[in-house]
Amino acid sequence: MLPASIQITGELLSAAEVQDICESLKEDSVRLLSVRGCQLSDRDFGRVCRSVAESHSLAQLNLNLGVVSSISRTRHLADALKTNRSLQTLFLHGSPLLDAGLVTLNLALSTHPTLVCLDLGDCMLGDEALALICGMLPPDGAKSGLKELTLSANPGISFKGWARLAIAVAHSSQLRVLNLDYNPLGDQIAGMLAVAVASSRTLEVLDLEGTGLTNQSAQVFLDMVENYPTSLRVLVLAENDISPELQQQICDLLSEGEDDDDRDAGPLQSGPAGSALLPIRDKYQPIRDKYQPPAWLQHSNSSPQMVLLTSGLGESLLAETEM
Repeated sequence: MLPASIQITGELLSAAEVQDICESLKEDSVRLLSVRGCQLSDRDFGRVCRSVAESHSLAQLNLNLGVVSSISRTRHLADALKTNRSLQTLFLHGSPLLDAGLVTLNLALSTHPTLVCLDLGDCMLGDEALALICGMLPPDGAKSGLKELTLSANPGISFKGWARLAIAVAHSSQLRVLNLDYNPLGDQIAGMLAVAVASSRTLEVLDLEGTGLTNQSAQVFLDMVENYPTSLRVLVLAENDISPELQQQICDLLSEGEDDDDRDAGPLQSGPAGSALLPIRDKYQPIRDKYQPPAWLQHSNSSPQMVLLTSGLGESLLAETEM
């Protein structure tokens, strides 16, 4: 039987439910585990982490919305990641990690052999944490690093920190998706990011929604995509003080480049199982909840608890759509 998925949202987990999760992980029958927004005791969280460490099938772990709520839980997770060798995607969005939490997790994250997608949005991070994250974006010719990175809504990062990230992105040989939405970046930082995008040979998606940009930034990006070759395919500029006309011009130019690449590449090949395992990213929004379940996520009933068991999941963990 192919590994399945367990997804539970916003529930208080009993010891019995945690025991079932742990047994499934140890039996290598789970490929995706999501306990997004769930409550469980510190003891049970430690049990789940120890089972994650033993799992050889787990590829995606979603602990979004405050599940990793203390430094002791961060240590449990770090210990699990040091032993686990299968995880490819880790979601910690909305966890109060602070810089101290990233220091605790850094060695486990940076040395994990298969981790390619990391969501650290709304984790109250600062410059010290960002310096460690830049180490997960090794330059060309170095070891493989992250392919997708989310740093949404971390307003404690300074100009200096974002400048350091721009340099890392410019020289990263792996990064494909970078989500920086709802950070107070402004036009000056956006200009540095434009240079990084122009230098990168791999970055395809850049999310700058709600980052305090104006037409000045849009003109820089327009000049870049109009006059210089770039791998960029999606640039999100919504909820900025940018004219719709400029946004449309940029979108049209990026779409033209994507069409040209599609013609050159020929037909797409599907994965072994014909479908992708899509990540569940909590896109930060200060006013309303923008989270939407992806299309592949089928509801079995109307109960608020969601425990899905599905099989036949593909190998790719990188969603090519903006949620």
